[in-house]
Amino acid sequence: MIRRLCLVAGLASLLAVPALAQTSYPSQPLKLIVPYPAGGATDTLARTVAQKLQESWGQAAMVENRPGAGGTIGNQAVVKAPPDGYTVLIGITALIQQPSLMDKLPYDPLKDLAPVTMIARSPSLLAVPLDSPAKTLKDFIAMVKASPGKYNFGSYGAGTSAHIQGALLNMQAGIDLVHVPFQGAAPLVTNLVGGQLASAFIDSASARPHLKSMRPLAVTGTQRMPGLPDVPTFVELGYHSFDPYGWFGVFLPAGTPAPVVQKLSEEINRILRLPDVTAKIEALGLQVGGGKPEEFQKVLRADAAIYAKIIKDANITLAQ
Repeated sequence: MIRRLCLVAGLASLLAVPALAQTSYPSQPLKLIVPYPAGGATDTLARTVAQKLQESWGQAAMVENRPGAGGTIGNQAVVKAPPDGYTVLIGITALIQQPSLMDKLPYDPLKDLAPVTMIARSPSLLAVPLDSPAKTLKDFIAMVKASPGKYNFGSYGAGTSAHIQGALLNMQAGIDLVHVPFQGAAPLVTNLVGGQLASAFIDSASARPHLKSMRPLAVTGTQRMPGLPDVPTFVELGYHSFDPYGWFGVFLPAGTPAPVVQKLSEEINRILRLPDVTAKIEALGLQVGGGKPEEFQKVLRADAAIYAKIIKDANITLAQ
């Protein structure tokens, strides 16, 4: 009888843990880790979310920038943090591309992190200088095929989404655009607009202030960009695997109690629907995200599989 009572009491205490985690969370300050330098879109989104969390929950929400090694330093800091909901990662698409690019990555993002929700998403566009003779993607492909080895495409660096997308276009169109990596978006856009590059894959946020100075030929994603209704998607033009959007997302360490993950997800989804937050995200040239943890998990797994195949087929590697 005593043993049975102990068993019942033990089960009751286990069932009470998730409820306690949900009702008491958050009871201390939150730390939002941004694995990139201050000032970029990831940092801006993190600070926007942190401010609103602090206002609604009455707990300090601090943004900590931990740049380095392509974001892996900041990512790993969250992976190693206690799974209690107080150390939050604001990650980007590179998080799920790196396992296919780096042999010695010290974590598995699909296993070691718990998805919370997507903050925003961003299509990319293939653009050429305004003085390019190519008016359409078909024109551009024909121009490149007519002069093998002459034309190039720029990216943010080796292994970035822009590099992967350019390699994918080379394979599917049967062309030989030469990859020219840059250190970030600013020099990439400058060289495209200035005519030093024949083409470039640029995310919508970086391209938005310069759209009048370049000619977009096609966009990634499943739908046309709101600001570029006349520019077709790669899918419309018969290409495949250009569906994934770039994204900015929220993660917690794996093992964080489900009620904590759910509570943070619901609060951030509420924040994303606030008019001033929506306006700020759209002003960055991004699309407002949102969604449940399980929905974000599906996106991560689907995108990771697509990128892994492209990286393998194109033999894209990073020096380590």
